[in-house]
Amino acid sequence: MIRTILILVFLVLFFLIGILIWGVTWIIGRFDPYKQDLICLRAVQFAFRVVLLISGVTVDVYGEEHVPKDEAVLYIGNHRGLYDTVITYARCPRLTGYVAKDSMRKIPFLRIWMKRLHCLFLDRTDIKAGMKTILIGIDQMKNGISMCIFPEGTRSLSERETQMLPFKEGSFKMAEKTGCAIIPMAMVHTADIFEKHVPFVKRTRVTLTYGEPIYVKQLDKEQRKHLGSYVQDVIRGMLEEQLKEEL
Repeated sequence: MIRTILILVFLVLFFLIGILIWGVTWIIGRFDPYKQDLICLRAVQFAFRVVLLISGVTVDVYGEEHVPKDEAVLYIGNHRGLYDTVITYARCPRLTGYVAKDSMRKIPFLRIWMKRLHCLFLDRTDIKAGMKTILIGIDQMKNGISMCIFPEGTRSLSERETQMLPFKEGSFKMAEKTGCAIIPMAMVHTADIFEKHVPFVKRTRVTLTYGEPIYVKQLDKEQRKHLGSYVQDVIRGMLEEQLKEEL
């Protein structure tokens, strides 16, 4: 319980300091918008690393050399817990926006930071609005901003680490339309941090593996037709390898 309290206290302090950061970056943005975005990115990444430290989370990372540093990519990962975003966002080498559920738009201060970081809010109940969101994501990627989405649409509650909800095919439109690389991400034990014993945060060792880039144009017709299933199979294979290494 102490870890949970310390995390909440830190986040409150960060949000308060964030007001000052926001003011400074607003001034910088008048002259250099990219630098403004980069400062905001690094500030949030620092905050996430502190949260991981307070939480007692150790992250073993593999395959990070597969992530291109000089081009926008679409990160695709399995989704087990709230810490999935904290863990992966802390390691993004360049400007990256996350696709979040629309309900997060209702959280005032968080909403401001997320918009500054090019995050998008997806309304899954409105197909037209959802498509508009994806089109914005496509434009951002064309402008060099990477995107990340968890295509299951929500956290998987299965006890099995390899069990995932079906990947939504619409999640891959940004890669199909831009030709960017899809970077598969496989995470194990992230639900052990918080979800399995809410409201307590437990010291946990997790594994994050980045797979080799997947370029849609290099896939065969059948793989492109069922892109979501194909990428999910790739991530499932990565998860199975991670679990074998632990035995």
